[in-house]
Amino acid sequence: MATICSTHCRSYPSLQPVSSPSSKLGHVPQHVTLSSSASKRFLAAKVSLKSQSDSNEVAVHTHQPQQSDGAATAAAVPVDIDTTQKLLNSELLSFTSAEESRAEASSYNNGNESVSITVVGASGDLAKKKIFPALFALYYEDCLPKHFTIFGYARSKMTDAELRTMVSKTLTCRIDKRENCGEKMDEFLKRCFYHSGQYDSQENFAALDKKLKEHENGKASNRLFYLSIPPNIFIDAVKCASSSASSGNGWTRVIVEKPFGRDSESSAALTKSLKQYLREDQIFRIDHYLGKELVENLSVLRFSNLIFEPLWSRQYIRNVQFIFSEDFGTEGRGGYFDNYGIIRDIMQNHLLQILALFAMETPVSLDAEDIRNEKVKVLRSMRPLELGTMVIGQYKSHTKGGVTYPAYTDDKTVPKDSLTPTFAAAALFIDNARWDGVPFLMKAGKALHKKGAEIRVQFRHVPGNLYNRTFGTDLDRATNELVIRVQPDEAIYLKINNKVPGLGMKLDRSHLNLHYAARYSKEIPDAYERLLLDAIEGERRLFIRSDELDAAWSLFTPVLKELEEKRVVPEYYPYGSRGPVGAHYLAARYNVRWGDLGIDMDQ
Repeated sequence: MATICSTHCRSYPSLQPVSSPSSKLGHVPQHVTLSSSASKRFLAAKVSLKSQSDSNEVAVHTHQPQQSDGAATAAAVPVDIDTTQKLLNSELLSFTSAEESRAEASSYNNGNESVSITVVGASGDLAKKKIFPALFALYYEDCLPKHFTIFGYARSKMTDAELRTMVSKTLTCRIDKRENCGEKMDEFLKRCFYHSGQYDSQENFAALDKKLKEHENGKASNRLFYLSIPPNIFIDAVKCASSSASSGNGWTRVIVEKPFGRDSESSAALTKSLKQYLREDQIFRIDHYLGKELVENLSVLRFSNLIFEPLWSRQYIRNVQFIFSEDFGTEGRGGYFDNYGIIRDIMQNHLLQILALFAMETPVSLDAEDIRNEKVKVLRSMRPLELGTMVIGQYKSHTKGGVTYPAYTDDKTVPKDSLTPTFAAAALFIDNARWDGVPFLMKAGKALHKKGAEIRVQFRHVPGNLYNRTFGTDLDRATNELVIRVQPDEAIYLKINNKVPGLGMKLDRSHLNLHYAARYSKEIPDAYERLLLDAIEGERRLFIRSDELDAAWSLFTPVLKELEEKRVVPEYYPYGSRGPVGAHYLAARYNVRWGDLGIDMDQ
């Protein structure tokens, strides 16, 4: 929206509350614009819906092109109300004109509405390191509404000034946006306030509501609550916020951080409890990996480039790898991590969500529900994991260069006999026409040789390759590979075979490389910035729906229960190594070589 956001920011859609489903048509603007094709759609039509107590029909007036004598013809066509409902739900209808959209969007900036953002758990690390800096970045880019207020809420006793001091220590400006940085920080901090209270106290949340109303100053209020708290107190906080601090004349939305349970049963129970106080469209389950630039670019890369979509199937792709690695251990977070492990912490959410985006069919549109529908179809087509298709590991102490690195169980917050995996590799399969037989390999681990996250698409060998003799017996070296490096140092590159300049016929493996730092001068926004902005806008495309969550847990719950019931001992690997040897054997079982372990441009 031009009146709020600069060219760096997106436009706000209408932020009116969702119409009640009990209404047949809900609220329909008096004038509705129809976008049409020559064959079956109306051209530049206006639909006039008139209330008729004795009829189920409405009159649709269409403006036809002018005749040669300059006259225009108009026709009134009776349309059944049920047919109209279907049209209203389709992409044929644009509910508001461009002028109306701008008018609705400008309600934030013209003083009609305000947005209050409450960070529940404001004294925690996530709030300090990610949420407040992301909110400041949005403010610096002019992406927040004119009337906004940020409240921190936690049990810690703190004044507004103390909160501002705490927050100011983590705020930074874009590399390319250094001018007036200090001034902008001061303006932002003036919008930040603090309220101390218990997470299960309706009285404390009622007091917060009173403070919010003072800052909203009689404007229509829209409220966003970010639950940056442990999952065992989600429900208490949601119950109190819903009953004592929700908006009375605008929208109320709640961002819920992972983990969303430990298995299918606990996840379903959490969802059921949340829905006692919130509608599904008010719940924003956040997975920050979906907000990363290269992950969001997946659909653009595939669906807007003709060279990729025809190749995106079992016919041309041999395997796909989703790799996540950290070069550090738990470092004091062992208490939390030991209760979940690497499979729940990384694979069941981050990597599985990326897989679903990668493998989904072309959605009907870019609408959130259309995209999430396709992701659910992928998850429901997948085989549940089994022990035989998985390898787990745990890092052990290792001395390198005179420095001794601790084992996982050396962490004082971890039980000495813990079998919780810090590494896991798995082979997954999608039983549908597009991906039948293609192994999707996942690998995630802590205390490995490097830090990174990437997607590797290895294509099939060229049938009857004329240059096989040049490559020798190792055909894998001649395989084309598309690499999408999500972090760090974002890049997309394609490995191709190329002739080395000279009189002889010598081939090498080259890269067609899109290196983001070299190509784009603008600093890449943090994932939390994108997701917070989406939540304010009501855009749900990058958030997880409840049935999507159910489908994801159904894949992992059986093998997680088996691991814990049988107390399967993980394979131990040295801190700073490439992980358990068993992961290589797992890949070899499917005639796959892990792409991140070879000689590559990113090593």
